[in-house]
Amino acid sequence: MEVSFEIKQQLQNLSVEPGVYQYFDSTDKIIYIGKAKNLKKRVSSYFQKTHDNGKTKVLVKKIARIEVIVVDSEIDALLLENNLIKKYQPRYNILLKDDKTYPWICVKNERFSRVFSSRKLIKDGSQYFGPYTNPQLVNTLLGFIRQLYPLRTCKLNLSQENIAQKKFKVCLEFHIGNCKAPCVDLQSEQDYEQDIQQIKQLLKGNIRSVIQHFKGVMKTFSEQLEFEQAKEVKDKIELLENYQSKSSIVSPTINNVDVYSIASDKDYAYVNFLKVANGSIIQSQSLELKKKLDETDQEILIMAITELRQRFDSDSKEAYVNIEIDSYWHNYKVSVPKIGDKQKLVNLSFRNAKYLQKDRIKKNEDLRNKLDNTRVLEQMQHDLHLNRKPRYIECFDNSNIQGTNPVAACVVFRNAKPSKKEYRHYNIKTVEGPDDFASMEEVVYRRYARLLEEGAELPQLVVIDGGKGQLSSAIKSLDKLNLSDKIAIIGIAKRLEEIYFPGDSIPIYLDKRSESLKIIQQLRNEAHRFGINHHRNRRSKASLGTSLDKINGIGPKTVEMLIGHFGSVKEVMEAPEKELIELIGKSKTALILKKQ
Repeated sequence: MEVSFEIKQQLQNLSVEPGVYQYFDSTDKIIYIGKAKNLKKRVSSYFQKTHDNGKTKVLVKKIARIEVIVVDSEIDALLLENNLIKKYQPRYNILLKDDKTYPWICVKNERFSRVFSSRKLIKDGSQYFGPYTNPQLVNTLLGFIRQLYPLRTCKLNLSQENIAQKKFKVCLEFHIGNCKAPCVDLQSEQDYEQDIQQIKQLLKGNIRSVIQHFKGVMKTFSEQLEFEQAKEVKDKIELLENYQSKSSIVSPTINNVDVYSIASDKDYAYVNFLKVANGSIIQSQSLELKKKLDETDQEILIMAITELRQRFDSDSKEAYVNIEIDSYWHNYKVSVPKIGDKQKLVNLSFRNAKYLQKDRIKKNEDLRNKLDNTRVLEQMQHDLHLNRKPRYIECFDNSNIQGTNPVAACVVFRNAKPSKKEYRHYNIKTVEGPDDFASMEEVVYRRYARLLEEGAELPQLVVIDGGKGQLSSAIKSLDKLNLSDKIAIIGIAKRLEEIYFPGDSIPIYLDKRSESLKIIQQLRNEAHRFGINHHRNRRSKASLGTSLDKINGIGPKTVEMLIGHFGSVKEVMEAPEKELIELIGKSKTALILKKQ
C-alpha cells in the first residue's frame, strides 16, 4: 500500500501508549475515530496490510492527516472515543443513537421535592432515573407512585419563610386526597422527605425494602389500635406486592447487575441491555448499529457497554455478556455465565437482541416488497398505457357448466397483492341459460352500482377474463353508470394471452416474462379459482336438495358432514356401508341405504 510521506512521518512518531486516534480527510474533516492499547501498533496496521473490507480500503485512501490523544489507561481511551464519536459523528464510525429524546423520571432538588417525567437533564442537583425507552412505562410508574404517596404537583416555592407567612392556600389536590398540603404546614418536611426516599428506592428497583418499611408502619398503627390507618397501609403493601408480581422476576439472589448481549449479521449488529435489581428486570433497551468497517462483535459490544453505562448512569459492579470480551473497566467484572440463573438472564437478553434483528429484517423485507410493488405498478402503467398507477385492480370471471348454476367472481388486488377479504362472488339473477356476455354485463353493473351507492373507492383498473365479447359487455355496464372515463378496463383472452382494449379490435401481446403480464395472469387465475369454488358449492347444494336433503332423519349438519368427507352426493351414495356407519352411525346409514 502506497503511503504519503507525511503519513509515514506521523506513523514513526506515534506513541506506544494507550489513546485515541483521529483520521482527517483532505478537507480536514474527521472521518474516523478509534481507540488503541498501543497507538503506534494499531494505527500502523491500517497502512501495513491489504484490507478485505471495501469500506476500510476507501477509508485508508482518504486519510490525509492523523491526530492522536494519549491517555493514562485503556478505559480512559474507551470513554474518550465514545464522547468524541458522539460529538463529531465521523462518517466511518458506528453511531450510537443519542438518548436525548428518551424520558427520565426526575426527583427535583427542592424543598418538598416534586416527582415528574422530563426529557431534559438539568444539572441543578436533581436526581434522574432512566432513561426509559418506553414513555408508557414512565406514565405507569408515576401513576403507581401517586397511588402510594400523596405528593405535591404544584410549582410553588415552599420555603420556610413563605409557609410561615401563610402565602398559600390549599387547592383541590388536597381536598381529593392527592396531597397533604405541605404549603400550609399540614405535612412536615421530615414526613415528606421520608416518602421521597421510599420513592427513590422504588425507582432503583428495591421494592422489598419499601414493602418492609410499610409493614413496620402497619404494625405500629395496629399496636396503637389505629386500624383505619393500618388498613390504608395494608392496601399500599398489596399494591406494591401486585406490582412486584408483574415485574420480570429472574432470581432473588441476583442484585444490581447489568446484562448485555449481541447478535449480528453482515451489515448490522443488535445489542440488548437489561438492568437487574433485587432479582427483577427494571430497565431494558435494544440498539441497532450499522457496521461501517469490518468491526468485530467484541469491538461493537465494548463500545455499546461504554455508551449504555453512561446513558443509564449504571453503578453496577458486575455484568454478564454472551461473548468473551476484554475488560476495560475498573471495578466492573465482566463474565460469560455458563449455567444457572445467570445464563438464563443472558439467554433472555440474547432473545431480545435476536427479536430486534428479526423485526428489522422483516421491516426491511416489507420495505423491499413495497418498493418492488411500486416498480411493478409503474411498469403496468407503462405497458397498459394507463393514466395512473393501478394500485387498486379488480378482475371478473364467469363460471357455469351447460348453463347450470351460473355464478361470477370478483377478486381484488391492492398494490399488486391479493386482498382476499375483499373478494366477492355473485349468483347470476337476470340471465337464462349459458350466456357469458349477458352474465358479465350483469355482474359488472351490480358491482359498480353498489360501489357508487356506498360512495366507495373505485378501482384504477378492471380486468375481464375473456376476449372482445366479454370486454364489450362489461363496457356497456360502465357506460350505463357513466364510469367509462373514470375506470380503465382491459380483457385477457386465454388462448394466446391477448390483451384487448376498449374500441380496439387488435390485441396487444405482452412479453411472456413481463411482470405486468404475470400480475394480470395471477388476477385471472385467482378469479377463476374463486369462481369455480363457488360454482361447485352451488352445484353441491343443488344436488343435495334433490337427494340427501329429502331423506327424513338426515339433517343439514349430517349432509354437510357427508359431503365434506366424500366430496359429492354421488360418492356418498356409492360409499361402503362400514365407512358410512363409522361416520354417521347405523340408524342414519340405514336411511341412506334405503334410498339407493
